[in-house]
Amino acid sequence: MKHRDGWALALLLGLALPVAQAQAQAGDPGRLRFEPAPGVQVQAEVQEGGDIAVVLQPSGARQRLPGAPDADGNADLTAEDVDFDGRPELVARASVGMVNEAVAVYRFDPRRQALVALAPATHDHAQCGGLMGLTVDADNRLLSSSCRSGPMWYVDQYRYDGARLYLYRAERMMMLGDALEAVVFVKQTADSGPLAVWSTFDPAGRVLETAIADGLVSPRGTAPLLPVSGQVVPARLPLYTRPGDTATRRYLVKDDRVELLDEQDGWVKLRYANPTRGDVIGWVDARP
Repeated sequence: MKHRDGWALALLLGLALPVAQAQAQAGDPGRLRFEPAPGVQVQAEVQEGGDIAVVLQPSGARQRLPGAPDADGNADLTAEDVDFDGRPELVARASVGMVNEAVAVYRFDPRRQALVALAPATHDHAQCGGLMGLTVDADNRLLSSSCRSGPMWYVDQYRYDGARLYLYRAERMMMLGDALEAVVFVKQTADSGPLAVWSTFDPAGRVLETAIADGLVSPRGTAPLLPVSGQVVPARLPLYTRPGDTATRRYLVKDDRVELLDEQDGWVKLRYANPTRGDVIGWVDARP
């Protein structure tokens, strides 16, 4: 166990630090003192191996929490309001691999008088598997988790349903390549990222909406998703009711302007604003 400048010894003894000494520790990112609730003080220090030793005052209760250490067992501790209740949580961050950041968050539970892990309720649509690269959007009450897998960056967004944190938005990369360009032309620039299907979920995990958009640009706030638009390429493009259909009486024609909504196994869902009949929605075959 590490003992730095006597601070860890005070931690083990459950002694409150004088104000001057607490200020002297401010330059060490592996140590933190903060107030998660009125009248409650938390002293935390990253231990050798990456765990976090915690003492709560005035009770003197001690905890040893799993951290989010880097390869050397180090992590940065911060106090951030992650659940938007006006009081800070204990957040541990550390670099993992070349570009990713592991994150662990602990909230103070007044009933248990202890710090408990914030574990988001997630499902198979999440790309990062937890609160990696955590960013906090207080204005929209959103948490974003970002990670890189291979050459691609992914973002998962989370919201609260009461005290429960659930997956609100996630993306799924599309791998259609030139096959999509043969069906619908989507103008892109040198700054455009690959196209992805963004989905919005309710607290039960049901899909509320989907839209195809830039996979490197996260949706802003909680406004409806904005799909990219494109122009129909063939002189006549069959528009099917569902993926895999083989017969239809509906067609789009060259240069029709459409919005791209979803993709399944090479089939792409489109929306066409018919000037007389309103929105026309269907699927086109864009398989390679």
